[in-house]
Amino acid sequence: MSKIALIIVDLQNDYFPGGKWVLEGTEGAATKAATLLESFRAKKLPVVHVRHEFPTTDAPFFVPNSEGVKVHSSVQELEAEPVVIKHQINSFRDTNLKEILDELDVDRVLICGAMSHMCIDAVTRAANDLGYNCAVAHDACATLGLEFNGVTVPASHVHAAFMASLDFAYANVASTDELLSELN
Repeated sequence: MSKIALIIVDLQNDYFPGGKWVLEGTEGAATKAATLLESFRAKKLPVVHVRHEFPTTDAPFFVPNSEGVKVHSSVQELEAEPVVIKHQINSFRDTNLKEILDELDVDRVLICGAMSHMCIDAVTRAANDLGYNCAVAHDACATLGLEFNGVTVPASHVHAAFMASLDFAYANVASTDELLSELN
């Protein structure tokens, strides 16, 4: 029988209003992530929190020992839930995330968090490459607008492009409600 875990990535204070690197739609994404978290806890399914922390204090955000590096209160971890501290974009790189999932006997992961175009993309592709069956709750993810070579790309377009790419070959990308209905 397959076992699923929820992975909440980088929903930390610096990404919320008042933080050092505010994303578009973070509060809405966190509300959906909190719904997922509540459902997983109610069903006694495993939850893994991932928290990004830069290794030095001269970082632009997620500075060690700052308020901004802390997990947002809406998705605060419980003492029994594992927390993976990462220093890279990919949550598997130089961390114990795979070992935690293996110990939990997980073969499916439901991913949410931030940023859609960076850490969500990286962890989903890596999880798929490691053999996990992946799902991404698109409405429980947030990002920001980008600029490249004189072209400004709105956050909604960045998000849509990355979700479409992941949905093509790496994950079942669906809404929180759709993914929760599949758990029942």
